[in-house]
Amino acid sequence: MTYKPPRRPQFFYTTAPLPCPYVPGRTERKVVTEIVGPDAEPLHDRLSRAGFRRSHNIAYAPVCPACQACVPIRIPVDTFQPSRTLRKIAKLNAGLEGYRVPARATAEQFQVFQRYQQARHGDGDMASMSFYDYRAMVEDTPIETFIVEFRDEQDRLLAACLADKLGDGLSAVYSYFLPALDKRSLGTYAVLWLIERARALRLPYVYLGYWVPESRKMAYKARFRPSEILVNGTWRVLTDAEISGRMPADGMMMTEMVD
Repeated sequence: MTYKPPRRPQFFYTTAPLPCPYVPGRTERKVVTEIVGPDAEPLHDRLSRAGFRRSHNIAYAPVCPACQACVPIRIPVDTFQPSRTLRKIAKLNAGLEGYRVPARATAEQFQVFQRYQQARHGDGDMASMSFYDYRAMVEDTPIETFIVEFRDEQDRLLAACLADKLGDGLSAVYSYFLPALDKRSLGTYAVLWLIERARALRLPYVYLGYWVPESRKMAYKARFRPSEILVNGTWRVLTDAEISGRMPADGMMMTEMVD
């Protein structure tokens, strides 16, 4: 008989209240847990299916009192049908090549990341990140993580997307792009690339984090149809009525990806 050591207990903690980064005037609280040890990948898979997100070696989910604005969302790859707008975005960026590279930070990536942060989120914490902070965001991961670099015909880096590989899909962690190219909707194009990559790998889902209808930065995720949302512990299809009833009037125009 082979001896199996007892499984390490999993501890969860609740953070102190902080200003909500998505809905002005509200506070956020999160439940967090470490993703460590030999069971890190299956643990991360289970937590992702339960609506958690990863940052470094921490998984987190919102537990905000009296607020349910953040709704976990994922795209079922087999049934995804790009809208006319999404097909236009794909055609507009047809000349780009997406390269899957290891999760290793480079100076070239950091230059694009810095320009993106300063142009889009100059008043946010990430705008002051050093290269070492960026490297930790990319490389401090206990699971299989990669970067997709999007390059043009001159091999210039125009955008990048940090992503995790799960047992049942791909998870988009963070994307950024040259701010001068915002009309090309490169954040949305990165998601389209992940959908095609998941299809090639025969993985059923692409996880997008949280759909926040009340946030201009996060409402765009509902444009990928059909999508599934996690409600009361069950994944189900996001309906047209829910989108039209909760989405700000111009929310569907947002194309950047921020988690």
